[in-house]
Amino acid sequence: MSVPSFQFLHAADLHLDSPLRGLARRGELAGAFIEASRQALDNLVTTAISERVAFLIIAGDIYDGDWRDYATGQFFVRQMGRLAQADIPVFLIRGNHDADSVITRNLPLPTNVYSFSVRSVATTTIEPLRVALHGRGFANRHVPDNVALSYPPAQPGYFNIGVLHTSLTGRDGHDVYAPCSIEDLQRAGYDYWALGHVHKREIVSEHPFVVFPGNLQGRHAREIGEKGATLVTVKEGRVTAVEALTLDAARFDHARIDLGGLAEKAALMATAREAIGQAHHRAGGRPLALRLSLSGATLLHAELCAQADQVNEDMQALAWEVGPDILIEKVRIETSRPAGPPADHAALGDFAAVLAAAAADPAFRAEIAKTLGDLRMKAPADAAALVGWTEADVDAIAASAIAAAEEVILARLADASLGGGERP
Repeated sequence: MSVPSFQFLHAADLHLDSPLRGLARRGELAGAFIEASRQALDNLVTTAISERVAFLIIAGDIYDGDWRDYATGQFFVRQMGRLAQADIPVFLIRGNHDADSVITRNLPLPTNVYSFSVRSVATTTIEPLRVALHGRGFANRHVPDNVALSYPPAQPGYFNIGVLHTSLTGRDGHDVYAPCSIEDLQRAGYDYWALGHVHKREIVSEHPFVVFPGNLQGRHAREIGEKGATLVTVKEGRVTAVEALTLDAARFDHARIDLGGLAEKAALMATAREAIGQAHHRAGGRPLALRLSLSGATLLHAELCAQADQVNEDMQALAWEVGPDILIEKVRIETSRPAGPPADHAALGDFAAVLAAAAADPAFRAEIAKTLGDLRMKAPADAAALVGWTEADVDAIAASAIAAAEEVILARLADASLGGGERP
């Protein structure tokens, strides 16, 4: 009996109601990011219905952790109900974030949802499509074992799909979880492996197809760019297309701005405005949380270092000009002063020796010690006890202050010597 043609959706790592701690206190626009994981799931379900897919697979981490209340679970059940009304079955497993031991509340799922056992690998079939799905969820948050070896051989005459939450042989930024190799997966003889756990989309293999769809919605500034699910087309029993669908509701991005050779703040602002505009265009109309990294050797280096808070506010003001839905998540100042020693400043004498003498000055150290003492008096007792503020701390803070002063002064001298002049 031949396998008919069909399409299915493969998603993973929904992390519903992930707290997005970095943006939680960033004002009105932060709400768009807090709600983004729900909107992304809504987008996934809407796409499944509009594409008339045969079924949906969710390969773990539906939830970010235990529900704060039942609202998180009710939202998921409501979305699965929409698929039930469209006669679209759903096959899901539990991952490390929503392992059976992690989720303490539960709700009955609609009858179109098949949840794989957390005790052992199970197989279920869709007879009209001649599809066999093999999978297992997890009871615990930490799984060091290679569970791929326990998956059964492919069923002859069926299109076989393995569903697994795994780190494979390891991926940067992800804990080792149910580790296994490509060879371990190939031995089962399946046609497609629907994986979860790794948040970056990756087609690991095409023989057979082994796919991480990535997470449905970015959760922080390290999860940049388009996010979504994978639409798989099967014809005559083999995969003929694997398409990445963009379904995220808000976007994180990172722009590196090279200020090399710039000497005026107006040039900095123009360059940053262009970079922010490009990121806004990449976001495709979605709310955008943008991290900026300012780099390069520039005469503006000392000013940027000395006025970091002002730089952050300037960049956010530029973002509002580009669009009302852009948050500057963070500005990293990674610039340097231009190479070359300052011009003739012999009047300063041995500048390093001057700074070293200042650091050793008892009056300077006493002032630092007094400031730390005042702060300790104002701090909560428990915090003060933990901090301590010993003599070594005074030495470290004095050295840090001197190093910062040296950086700013040398940069300003370089500025003058290279023609930057004196800026207001």
